[in-house]
Amino acid sequence: MPLLGGRSSSVLGKAADAAMNPGTHSWSRRWVEVGGGGVGVFLRQVLILPSAYFLAYFLGADDASGMVGRKKVPVFVRSSPYWPVVRHRILRRLFPGFVLSYLGDGMSLVAVSWLAIQLAPQENKATWAAAAIAAYTLPGALGSVLFGRWLSGRGGAQLAAWDAVLRTVMLALIPVAHLAGVLDIWLYTVLLGLSALLRSWGSAGRFTLVAELLPPEHRLAGNALIGLLAEAAILIGPALAAVIIGLGGPVVVIAIDAATFAVLAITYLLGVPKAARAPFGARRSSGLAGFAAIARDRGMLGLSILTFGFFFLYGPILVALPVHVEETLGDSAGTLAAFWVVFGIGAIVGGVVAGYLRRWRLWPVTITIVLAWGVALLPLGAGAPTGVALVMFAVGGLVWAPFPATTMALLQAQTEGGTRAQVIAAYSGIATLSVPLGTLAGGPMITSFGAQPTILGCAGLTLALGSVAAVVAIGRAGRQSGSRVAAEFRPSMESADSGT
Repeated sequence: MPLLGGRSSSVLGKAADAAMNPGTHSWSRRWVEVGGGGVGVFLRQVLILPSAYFLAYFLGADDASGMVGRKKVPVFVRSSPYWPVVRHRILRRLFPGFVLSYLGDGMSLVAVSWLAIQLAPQENKATWAAAAIAAYTLPGALGSVLFGRWLSGRGGAQLAAWDAVLRTVMLALIPVAHLAGVLDIWLYTVLLGLSALLRSWGSAGRFTLVAELLPPEHRLAGNALIGLLAEAAILIGPALAAVIIGLGGPVVVIAIDAATFAVLAITYLLGVPKAARAPFGARRSSGLAGFAAIARDRGMLGLSILTFGFFFLYGPILVALPVHVEETLGDSAGTLAAFWVVFGIGAIVGGVVAGYLRRWRLWPVTITIVLAWGVALLPLGAGAPTGVALVMFAVGGLVWAPFPATTMALLQAQTEGGTRAQVIAAYSGIATLSVPLGTLAGGPMITSFGAQPTILGCAGLTLALGSVAAVVAIGRAGRQSGSRVAAEFRPSMESADSGT
């Protein structure tokens, strides 16, 4: 049944048709003419057309299906683990908002630092660019503690919507301040920081909603699909941002990012039934309740330690790789770009594969991912030929991508009700802190040992981390085989029906 029935559904279909065929609608033809040649066509093709189509299709517009034809869905598509996710009557309404907001975030990867460089004093540009990037992420970890008392017991959709609203307002104030002539680097950084305060709770809301709406056997695919959208946005977003910055500057990109979060907030409001947005009714708890729940549960504590170590050891790679390319591999920006392109391609493939792991025991899979990432880094750290290092870095992206989906599925299986969002928010706060801390540690490591030894050291430490996790998991499962604790360490998607 369409979310917006009757006349509204028809209007959405006509809007999508107008976006695709502006010459057949006088108002859309005038818009393109007023928009001015290249800019108007660019915005229509990149933003208006896909937005209108996704809204028309996912919100249930009857006219939208005619734009692509009514074709029988192939068997291999219907047998995919993602099919139940994309066909879910509520989740499919949310995907337009997910797509646009992740795309906006992908564009902001470039725009946030670029605008900081433009606003900062000449002598401190690099410092302020780093501060702006940190302000757009790190406050989420603080928010996971500060707002726990007020946000505990809230439903996933409610948490995610509040995060989207806060981001919309704070990011929109940046272009408003720019137009008013009052935007400086201090105000810019403060607004970025405020926009990120509910970041961990927004992430918790998304994955809590997946757990609320999908049965255990489909949660991994739901997590993987969300991760796949994020990975795709990281590949596409910066290129779009470069074009838009060339046309209108980084402020325009941030304004678009704010608009995408507005669409996401509206999508939560319209796409999720009121009953599904209702709070669980749990009593308020302290801001540290999620962290306390993790500390009490050995399975979740071990997962959090493994995640922190995994992401922390990834942080120095972000610093060491460009230095290594400059010092050893010919000082080529193209070579550096090639490493991240092959990593991104591998991550897209790995994100697709993640959904097919639902019948595998997720603890062994997660530990294997950590070990495989360490192995993938060894050629780069050992000074192997560039071609070999590139191939293994692509393999690294392939094995890296399922990690967020599998760890989130483990958390979803080990939590329930009003405590789930608190635990996931605390876990997200831990993950949010780990990469920046690792990046900060990378500087002194490179200064002391050099870039290539730093990469090799991180590879070795990652292998050690995975090996310790494997020994602990095997020993614990062997001692308590068949018990509840062993089930927590070795859950499969089929045996997670109880939510323990």
